[in-house]
Amino acid sequence: MAAWPNPWLPLLLVAALLAFEDWLSTPSCSGGSPAPDLAAGDLRAMMVADLMLLGSDATYADRFFRDHVTSKLFTKSIQTTNPDMIIVLGDISARGSEHNESKWIAVLEQFEGILGQYSSLPLHIVLGDKDVGGCSSLDGKLVHRMAKHLPGLDSSGCGAFEISNTSFVSLNAVALLCGDNKLRFSVEKVMEKESHHFQKKRLNGGEHFPLGSENGQGVGAHSWRQNSMTLGSDGTVSDHPSVSPSSKQSGVDGRRIYDRSHTLPANSTQYILQALKPRIIFSAHADSFSDHTHPDGTREVTVPAMTWKKGGMPGFAIATFGQKGVVSVNCCWLVQEWDIMTGYSVFLFLTALAIRWSHWI
Repeated sequence: MAAWPNPWLPLLLVAALLAFEDWLSTPSCSGGSPAPDLAAGDLRAMMVADLMLLGSDATYADRFFRDHVTSKLFTKSIQTTNPDMIIVLGDISARGSEHNESKWIAVLEQFEGILGQYSSLPLHIVLGDKDVGGCSSLDGKLVHRMAKHLPGLDSSGCGAFEISNTSFVSLNAVALLCGDNKLRFSVEKVMEKESHHFQKKRLNGGEHFPLGSENGQGVGAHSWRQNSMTLGSDGTVSDHPSVSPSSKQSGVDGRRIYDRSHTLPANSTQYILQALKPRIIFSAHADSFSDHTHPDGTREVTVPAMTWKKGGMPGFAIATFGQKGVVSVNCCWLVQEWDIMTGYSVFLFLTALAIRWSHWI
């Protein structure tokens, strides 16, 4: 067997590859990367959307390239931003509405594999239109079959949870988008229950954004509030935005024309704002980042898609819920798929060139 002309060359190539992958997978965040350490009582959530995984229908390119690279991107992003939990704002699957229950489970297992060692982080998944289908195919039984595999969701696809004394409500925005249907009425009942609890909590002198040590819960403790929906929300999360990006006052790519059929109707938006009175709303589906303040002062953040399948630059948002109700949001962008393929191609070319040069020496 022929020996390497330079015994150090393999080590140098491996070190160069690791350095290259580390640089390639590091996210670029607005305002710089969030501070690695949080103040006592703060909560940091990683908001991702539109992963559009294929589960058991994934191609070899998906399994051995895209999933591998996406896993590295998640790992580096989590190490860089140090979130306490992960929230998926809909469309975790590319065509979940066409899946049977076993294929839906395969999608969740695929995502668990992508998260790797970080799959133990608290995780909440919101259902989107790619998961449950559009208005013409929206089926309550399908939503129930999917939701029962997602901790914290009820049979209508809504959920509520509390972590580090910050409370969230997640809504099935597809049902609100589709007009009169049984699921829509179920979602409205969820908001009514939350609204009644808010009123009761305010009458009892409760704070709307407790971030201290109430009930002795720290950042690592979380509880799912199923069906009863008895606690108020500090954040509301959904798959569809309440207003279109073209109407937002600020944000990256806010001028892009957006299909208004994928924006919640004005009456649904007002109902959410009046019933829940959240201090911040997180939505997705717009494929771009935007940070908008509604006329009543409610803030809405639209999270970009974390996939290459929509053609744009993938990204995610990091939300830090601080003391006294202050919420800071950083948008983080990831490398495009073409840049990754080009980078690996250039690295392979330089590796082959280095080996030939070593033989020549």
